[in-house]
Amino acid sequence: MTTLTLEIEPIASEVSITDERLIVDLVDGRILSVPLAWYPRLMHASPAERDNWQLLGDGYAIEWIDLDEHIGLEGLLAGRRSGESQQSFERWLATRNTSVG
Repeated sequence: MTTLTLEIEPIASEVSITDERLIVDLVDGRILSVPLAWYPRLMHASPAERDNWQLLGDGYAIEWIDLDEHIGLEGLLAGRRSGESQQSFERWLATRNTSVG
């Protein structure tokens, strides 16, 4: 018996963020929804910064240029959280707080 396996690359078409969730619509109709707490930079971003995203590589990843945040769809599908260390995040957050004040 032969089995045919087709792999469909995940491609994003739309991104939205609530106070608690990162939601990504895929072109094949699936919707990914993960806790926003998985991505601390997005958690601490302003609504304007959260809305300033763009798709990379024809939709294989999402970038928030103002936040220096990049999330690949394969990582989202695999349930991977941000890989940023706490020390790196705290440095980034301190820089933000300095530039805002």
